[in-house]
Amino acid sequence: MEKHHFYMRRALDLAHLGMGSVSPNPMVGCVIVCEGQIIAEGYHEYYGGPHAEPNAIAKVDDPELLKKSTVYVTLEPCAHFGKTPPCANLLVDKGVKKVVIGAVDTNPLVGGKGIAILRNAGIEVIHGILEPEVRLQNRRFFTFMEQKRPYITLKWAQSIDGFVARENFDSKWISNQYSRQLVHRWRTEEDAIMVGTNTARYDNPKLNVRDWDGNNPIRIVVDRMLQLDKGLALFDQQQPTICFNIVEDAVFENLEYVKLEPDFQVADIFKVLYERKIQSVLIEGGTFLLNKIIEAELWDEARVFTGQVHFNKGIPAPKINGVRKDRLDVMGDTLELWIRKR
Repeated sequence: MEKHHFYMRRALDLAHLGMGSVSPNPMVGCVIVCEGQIIAEGYHEYYGGPHAEPNAIAKVDDPELLKKSTVYVTLEPCAHFGKTPPCANLLVDKGVKKVVIGAVDTNPLVGGKGIAILRNAGIEVIHGILEPEVRLQNRRFFTFMEQKRPYITLKWAQSIDGFVARENFDSKWISNQYSRQLVHRWRTEEDAIMVGTNTARYDNPKLNVRDWDGNNPIRIVVDRMLQLDKGLALFDQQQPTICFNIVEDAVFENLEYVKLEPDFQVADIFKVLYERKIQSVLIEGGTFLLNKIIEAELWDEARVFTGQVHFNKGIPAPKINGVRKDRLDVMGDTLELWIRKR
């Protein structure tokens, strides 16, 4: 069992290299071991490209070695034709000896079918190796598949006395440049980023990636009555943007207005995003939107910066009923990481 853990941890490390590039697919890593030696490695590098297993198999110098090799893969090999052929069938065709799997894929198109294909071909299969770690790494994917909604991460910065902005909605700058750079990295890791009306109006955020290398997320703004100034950065059509409202549906280049019912709830927004295969959303404010999501118990994790400034009075930070998993120092700022109680 110890050797299985060793190789699966390596596969997890490889899988993480696909962070921000493979959604709506999961991150997957693969390690091929022959007679105690790693002979090839691979991971799912980008959406639409080869999966981890074919990427690893392509690096095996002598294909005959596969017949006496064990393939370690973090997630059950796929069993359906999508943008690529089924990986389970590929492993059968190559005649591998054994397949060790981290977690079963809960996508209904897979869901044990990959394991069945392997076993029916006489391949020994072991699964459940480091399953909690695999599910944590792919928490966005599993939440999307099992709860039929995007994975929701809340983020805000608050003053040392507990305010997210002054009374005039000014909030610059609560956190330091290192915290802000970290937020830009987080943006590359999520499918979408979302703000409410007041955050768009008073902060005029670009919601793109500037201080890190990676993909820009889809921007989402809630503007119930379409009262926001169209000259705001969010409407510059420089990256895909969705504006939820109760007035109209309209589509422009990189900008879509989606009309909801007048009594819509945040769950209705997440339902639309689920239907569009948006797997994860980073909520960057403001407090009205954050509190609505907290009240609806639709958040999964929260990342809260506390800076070194005092406001004395202003707009109070949200309160969450969660489990604090970590508390970190970011060059003077305090970052607390929370998960919602289940």
